[in-house]
Amino acid sequence: MRAVLIRAYGQPDEFVIEAVPAKHAGRGEVLIGVKACGVNFLDSLMVAGNYQVRPPLPMTPGAEVAGVVKEVGAGVALPVGTRVLAIPGYGGYAEEVALDAARVFPIPAQMDFVTAAAFPIAYATAHHALKDRAQLEAGETLLVLGAAGGVGLAAIELGALMGARVIACASSDAKLALCQQYGAEALINYSDSNLRERVKELTGGEGVDVVFDPVGGAYAEPAVRSLRFAGRYLVIGFASGAIPSIPLNLVLLKISSIIGVFWGGYFQARPAQGAANMAELLDWYGQGRLHPHVSDTFPLNGYREALAAVTERRVHGKVVLRVE
Repeated sequence: MRAVLIRAYGQPDEFVIEAVPAKHAGRGEVLIGVKACGVNFLDSLMVAGNYQVRPPLPMTPGAEVAGVVKEVGAGVALPVGTRVLAIPGYGGYAEEVALDAARVFPIPAQMDFVTAAAFPIAYATAHHALKDRAQLEAGETLLVLGAAGGVGLAAIELGALMGARVIACASSDAKLALCQQYGAEALINYSDSNLRERVKELTGGEGVDVVFDPVGGAYAEPAVRSLRFAGRYLVIGFASGAIPSIPLNLVLLKISSIIGVFWGGYFQARPAQGAANMAELLDWYGQGRLHPHVSDTFPLNGYREALAAVTERRVHGKVVLRVE
């Protein structure tokens, strides 16, 4: 089978697609014939050796896939031929992937493979952040930074579904128009606006209850300053490339909270709750309440262009590799 293979950490133009031995399902595992693979910012960090998880080399990137069950190992009841999505963490830029059955989920009949491959990481991260970590309540105000990205759009959609008033922040009017379609009630273009002042205007000076921040960098401190009393700031990631330093007196004075969100670690530590959350998300999708947005697809050999689109922040929603 074919796979994108990385023999040394570096840049995507140094990697190649190679023929590698076919995989098989071990005990407790599922072998998936991959039809589509989601492309994520974490892939770019992983291939450069800058992610918190560093798989042994040679390795294949690709944290989320969708496809068909080809083989199951001992102790697995999932039927061969089942249409599934899965979260291998890495290994997805390939024609096959084998992984623990606990990370594999049957998909609704109406969910196509491209949508399924774009679904798990963005929605599971946003859902875990808002539900488990922030305990977002109906009537609260949610500020989403990087709102037009995959996880940002998911946060908007889920926040609105949970009854929050959502303020979306993005770098262009075109991105904000998409955010509005996904349920944002107010919009901030932070390329030509002062983030903190606009939040004051939109909240009558009260601030927001929850900040969802996958960007980091220069927007982090004004976002923390925009929290109201007992507000919660969710640390999702650092797509800007800069990890911010927050003056902790800001947290003390407002009795606010800075909360880390690492869905992969949570799923590993609490697999039963992680699986229950994924089941809830897939049920909402089946009810027509969630609508993942895929802005572009590429063939497997277009992985360089796909990663560039993500790292250069040209993506609205998600990018997916069509592996079939």
